[in-house]
Amino acid sequence: MEANTRSTGRLPAAFLTPGSSSFMDFLSDHSPEILPGNRSLPPLQGAIEAPHGTTIVAASFPGGVVLAGDRRATMGNMIAQRDIEKVFPADEYSAVGIAGTAGLAVEMVKLFQLELEHFEKVEGATLSLEGKANRLSTMIRSNLAMAMQGLAVVPLFAGYDVDREKGRIFSYDVTGGRSEEHGYAATGSGSVFARGSMKKLYREDLTEEQALTLVVQALYDAADDDSATGGPDVARRIYPIVTVITDEGFRKLDDTESSEIARAILERRLEQPDGPRAALL
Repeated sequence: MEANTRSTGRLPAAFLTPGSSSFMDFLSDHSPEILPGNRSLPPLQGAIEAPHGTTIVAASFPGGVVLAGDRRATMGNMIAQRDIEKVFPADEYSAVGIAGTAGLAVEMVKLFQLELEHFEKVEGATLSLEGKANRLSTMIRSNLAMAMQGLAVVPLFAGYDVDREKGRIFSYDVTGGRSEEHGYAATGSGSVFARGSMKKLYREDLTEEQALTLVVQALYDAADDDSATGGPDVARRIYPIVTVITDEGFRKLDDTESSEIARAILERRLEQPDGPRAALL
């Protein structure tokens, strides 16, 4: 919806009328055609070829949660992009990792960021972490028509719950169904392998440093078995995007920090190509 740019300089009445604290509800009432889920696609035959993001992993530890993603986007059997970013801050205490159709996923994340910011400005308070997870679920559900045509978006949401004073992780399906994961979670094409890796290595008493190493190990194992997941690329200096959220807020590791973790893992993998061993008993 365009603002009135005539000589009066006044905004349309819709912008000045009290309403819902949800920005999505505002768009639904005044410009529903802007919402991604309301777009119609022309009749198509066969699968739609579009870049897809692949593997996202998360793990909680006492004091926070870690969310990370590989850097590869694929289109069919081709590598569409080697350095895509798949993990984004949602607000100060939460983040979203995207898997699925990359273009729609990034657009959904931007809308989600705006939704949380709009709520905070209207209500003068932030949503609870549970409320944020529910809002994201609604957005995914609104994209169901696109998902049925092969343009699915399946994110992983993680954040620090300031009320419960701990990190929490939420996973979703294409219908918007939401599940809280305990300890660790993964989504995307390499999620089966990443989850199996974390299942053997995760402990509830991990330190922040250990949790960071755990998610990069899981991404390495996913890349080892899933062609759509990209491992650390030392030659091009492309490393996983790794973020941590604690009571101090969201923090993204810089290239130096993430490369140090990745290189340490690579050094150990020269001795143990399949990664660290979990105890039998």
